[in-house]
Amino acid sequence: MSLVSRMSDFFATSDSSTLAAASSSSSGGSTLGDGGMGLGGLKADSILRREERIHTQHEEKDVRPPYLHCMIAGGIGGTSGDMLMHSLDTVKTRQQGDPHIPPKYSSMSSSYATIFRQEGIRRGLYGGVTPALCGSFPGTVIFFGTYEYRFIADFAASFVYVPSEVLKTRLQLQGRYNNPFFKSGYNYRSTADAFRTIVRQEGFFALYSGFKATLFRDMPFSALQFAFYEQEQQLAKRWVGQRDIGFSLEVLTAATAGGMAGVITCPLDVVKTRIQTQQNPDALPSARPAISSTAGDAHKSARLQAAATATASTSTSTSTTPPSSQTRFISTSSPSTSTVKPGAAILHTSSILTGLKLIYKTEGVAGWFRGVGPRFLWTSIQSGTMLVLYQYFLKQLESYQELSELRSALI
Repeated sequence: MSLVSRMSDFFATSDSSTLAAASSSSSGGSTLGDGGMGLGGLKADSILRREERIHTQHEEKDVRPPYLHCMIAGGIGGTSGDMLMHSLDTVKTRQQGDPHIPPKYSSMSSSYATIFRQEGIRRGLYGGVTPALCGSFPGTVIFFGTYEYRFIADFAASFVYVPSEVLKTRLQLQGRYNNPFFKSGYNYRSTADAFRTIVRQEGFFALYSGFKATLFRDMPFSALQFAFYEQEQQLAKRWVGQRDIGFSLEVLTAATAGGMAGVITCPLDVVKTRIQTQQNPDALPSARPAISSTAGDAHKSARLQAAATATASTSTSTSTTPPSSQTRFISTSSPSTSTVKPGAAILHTSSILTGLKLIYKTEGVAGWFRGVGPRFLWTSIQSGTMLVLYQYFLKQLESYQELSELRSALI
C-alpha cells in the first residue's frame, strides 16, 4: 500500500475510533434517559451504520490483488504504454542529446517532421524500439511485482531497465545507420551490434552508464506520479460518489499525473540522457580491432613514406585531427553566445548535481528543460495507457480467478 493510502487509512482509523466512542456514549446516555429509545437511540444507530460503512470501505480498499496478477497486468500495461508513443521518446532524446549549438532539433513538431522526412519510421522515429521492448516488459513486471515497496521497485527494475535504456537512447540519438543528416557520434548497425561494440570498446559496465542518474530520475517520478494519481482518484471518487469513476476520468487522472511528474523531473531526465549518450574517449584507442599483418605492413610502409615527405605543418595538423572513432562530445556553449569549437567542453561526470550545475551554467534553465514538450506528452500518454490497462487487466484476472474458483467448487 502506498504512503498516501496509509496516511488516509490512519486518519480514517482515528475517525472510526472517535465515532465508536461517540456511539457508546450516546447509547449509554439514551439508556439512562429513555430506555434506549428516542433521539439518542436514533443518533447512536446512525453513527453505528456510518461506522460499519467506513469499515466495509477500508476492508475492500485493503484487499490487494495477488502479486502474479500485478506483474502480468503491470507488464502488459507498462509495455503497451512504452511502445505506443516511442516516436515521441525519440524526439525527446534528440532534443536533449543534440550536441550542436544552436541545436538542430528545436520545437517538437518540426523535430518530429524532420526525423520522419529524413530518416523514416523504423530507423528514425522508432530507432531503438527493440531494446526498449526487451527492457520494458521485464522492467515493469519487476516494478509492479515489488510495488508494495515503491523505491525498492525502481531499484529492482533498474538492473534490467538501465542496459536497455543505454542501448535505446544511443540508437535513438544516432538514427539510421550511416545517417547523413545527423552526426551523433554513434553508428551502430543494429541492437546486437550496439551491444557488442559497447562491451568491446567501453567494457560491460558501460551498459550501466547513468545508473545513478536513472534511479534519481525514476524514483522521484514514480513517487510523484502515483501520489498525484491516488489523490486525483480520491477526488474523482468523491465527485462521482462511487468507486467506479468511469473510463474518461480513469484516463484523465492517469494522464495528468504522469504529465505533471514528467515535467517536474525533466532536468533529471536531461542529465540522464546526456550521461548515457557520451562515450569515454580514453577507453576507445585500446579497444580498436586489430588489422591483419599484411594490411598492417602496407599501412606501416605508407605511414613511413608519408612521414618522410611530410612537412612540419602537415604533421602538426595531423596530430590535432580528431580520431575517427565515435566520441560523443557534449557542447556546453550557451545558445546566446558565439559557438565554440566542437569538443571544447565534455560532460565528464556521472554526478547528477554536477551535471545540473554545468548545464545551468552554460545553457540556463532552458537547458534543464530541453525536450520538455515531448516528455510531457510521452509521460502523459504512457501513464494513461499503463495505469488504465493495469486496472483493466487486474479486473479481468480477478474475474477469471473467481470464475475458476466457482467452477472448482461446483465440480
